[in-house]
Amino acid sequence: MVTPVTPQRIQQINQAPVNPSGEYVLYWMTADRRKSYNAGLQRAVAWAEELNRPLLVLEGLRLDYPLASRRLHAFILQGMADNKEAFSTERVFYYPFVETKKGRGKGLLASLSKRACMVVADVFPCFFLPRMLKAAGRKLKVGLEGVDSCTLMPLGLPGRDFPTAYGYRRFWQKNLPDQLSLQPVPDPLQGTELPILADLPPEIKDKWPQASKEALEAGDSFLSGLDLDQKIKEVLLKGGAKEAGRALRRFIDQGLDRYDTEARQPSSGAFSGLSPYLHFGHIAPQEIFHAVVNKEAWLPSGLIAPSKGQREGWWGMSPGAEAFLDQLITWRELGYMFSHYRTDYASYESLPDWAQTTLAQHAGDPRPHLYNIEELWQARTHDPIWNAAQTQLLKDGVIHNYLRMLWGKKILKWSPTPKQAFLVMKELNDRLALDGRDPNSYSGICWVLGRHDRAWGPERPIFGKVRYMTSESTARKLKLKEYLAAYGQTGGQAGLPF
Repeated sequence: MVTPVTPQRIQQINQAPVNPSGEYVLYWMTADRRKSYNAGLQRAVAWAEELNRPLLVLEGLRLDYPLASRRLHAFILQGMADNKEAFSTERVFYYPFVETKKGRGKGLLASLSKRACMVVADVFPCFFLPRMLKAAGRKLKVGLEGVDSCTLMPLGLPGRDFPTAYGYRRFWQKNLPDQLSLQPVPDPLQGTELPILADLPPEIKDKWPQASKEALEAGDSFLSGLDLDQKIKEVLLKGGAKEAGRALRRFIDQGLDRYDTEARQPSSGAFSGLSPYLHFGHIAPQEIFHAVVNKEAWLPSGLIAPSKGQREGWWGMSPGAEAFLDQLITWRELGYMFSHYRTDYASYESLPDWAQTTLAQHAGDPRPHLYNIEELWQARTHDPIWNAAQTQLLKDGVIHNYLRMLWGKKILKWSPTPKQAFLVMKELNDRLALDGRDPNSYSGICWVLGRHDRAWGPERPIFGKVRYMTSESTARKLKLKEYLAAYGQTGGQAGLPF
């Protein structure tokens, strides 16, 4: 029997009953696109065991999601290919569906749910997914549960968001030790003996056929025929659980020990590079946490300090491990909690009052340079460091974490108003970044403008009391020669999608 999922991760999306005469339990994989450390899958397995029914896993990819592009599509498809292989040896019916024309997937979930005893789906507190889950709850005639496994701390546990990293750090330091034994299991299917679903009826398979081998290969011939943004091309970084695992192993072996001292250096290789995989659910934060724990040979008895919100010295691990876990847990989950409890998470109005006030007071300050979104998109500014960061975003779909902060601060400095700066950052990040459209990336954009920060002095033009950063100070702090050589000459080659 699979370990039960802690109730704090489970949400009742509708009030429809379980259908005891259903043919299978349906797991609708939408955000946690993986087999390992997946609480939604774990919950679905538990239902299948209780009802003695087969388990059907539906992973779909539609064409009409907001900002759909070759870049995002390819990354998701590569993950689906990994999942098809991972489930092929399990007593589970994995059904990947990929739209080739807009609207062709309409009705698939409803049709599958009519034959289901119960439906379990992922909870992701951002983008269009919360609306989609609520809409499904209204339409389905069978019970629908939502389960979150995108954070170590269950989203429902705090009951509120947190204005500062210090506040959330104090909360999780108090509560996480009890949660460590309640995390999703590494393999929800290990040791299970579920009945096998032989096949789906022709009326479903014929109308909504499984994704072809060509689709899951995500090659040019397939992507070119889709009605999505063809100008934002796929990147060299590949999606999927396999690549995520390789990135994790590289970081644990080569970067973790240096993380506290070298991660901010863009050419050091001491950063994890896991953000895109976390965003698409190709790797779980629990898997990353356990990899760090194993490297450190750590046990919960190693906790050496009371929960006073300190960044260092609480875990009893190496400085590199503690610095990384503060990013993985404190800063990442701070954004997830904000998105879960605040419907305005992706709006300028979500900024703290002090930040909105000081930015408004300086909105009329003269700007030394003004750039429109076309110039920014194509990395055509006077600042070579900023241009390199934007070129990395265009070319690779990521920006080095420290330079991403500078990237945002300069957009604030070069925009007519702070609200316009917010909208430009959001547009560029949502369209181009593999880890855009995410609680953590919205948190980062809003941090540029004062969220999860405090007022700073001296008060400056344009920025007011918002934290100030410059390219000159960045050039003094960072070793940029290799980075500028890699990204500083090409400028933006990608065409505008609008």
